[in-house]
Amino acid sequence: MDLVATLIANPARPVVDDGLVARGVDALRSAGAGGVDSRRLAEGVAADIYFDGMDPGAAAEVLGVALDGVAVDIAVLPRQARRKKLLVADMDSTIITVECIDEIADFAGFKDQVARITEAAMRGELDFVAALKERAAMLEGLPEEVLEQVFAERVHLTPGARALIRTMNQAGALTALVSGGFTFFTERVSAETGFQVNRANRLEIRDGRLTGRVIEPIVDSSTKLATLHELRAERGLEPEETLAIGDGANDIPMIEAAGLGIAYHAKPKAAAAADVAIRHGDLTAVLYLQGFTAAEIVQ
Repeated sequence: MDLVATLIANPARPVVDDGLVARGVDALRSAGAGGVDSRRLAEGVAADIYFDGMDPGAAAEVLGVALDGVAVDIAVLPRQARRKKLLVADMDSTIITVECIDEIADFAGFKDQVARITEAAMRGELDFVAALKERAAMLEGLPEEVLEQVFAERVHLTPGARALIRTMNQAGALTALVSGGFTFFTERVSAETGFQVNRANRLEIRDGRLTGRVIEPIVDSSTKLATLHELRAERGLEPEETLAIGDGANDIPMIEAAGLGIAYHAKPKAAAAADVAIRHGDLTAVLYLQGFTAAEIVQ
């Protein structure tokens, strides 16, 4: 099988230099890989090493040992069908840096309590739907203007988010934001980044205040998986032409079903379920995994 190992650093700490790539090349050759060659994708940030004649898992282990201690993500993937035609992404702690419900709860004086429930749910220790309803109930009585305040003051795009979506859109991919969070935020984040589809839960609001309830049906892990299947069928795509990215337990079904499942600075269960776990890079790493170069990225 023709394989590619992609080495990716955080752009703020660009450690993927020629020497590092040479260490990876030498390690693979010493382990018996054939046809070894390399290509720089982004100066100091990302590079590909092409090879064959090795098991992907064994190659990843060899590179992990050779580059131990270096703040770099290593992914070994097939060379064919690298560029995906469908991206389905989680929002909170993936496309944006915060958990919106925790920030809303701060205005009700329950942030710490809600954040603990959020963390446990994302680790897969609690039922997602029950945990969502419990947290939403703590928001009862808040004026709806709080949502706008949270978006304006607390919600920030993850570095690389806008470039990821704009680049994939320009390349002809369908991009979808599917969140167990709320439509108030997915609609605005989609407008800022360029997501073509967005789906999320709806907070019930009456007389200008949150009621503490979420309008059925609930968007959960099954919704994310169903959206991946639905959009793939609409586009007539093969599974290997799809990509899903998230950070929590409710993202695992879509991560496992996608042709390329990515865990982004994720909880342990999500990282274990993914084809690739990004621990150092920003969201441009998703583009480098597909073989995009820095010159091709739309900022």
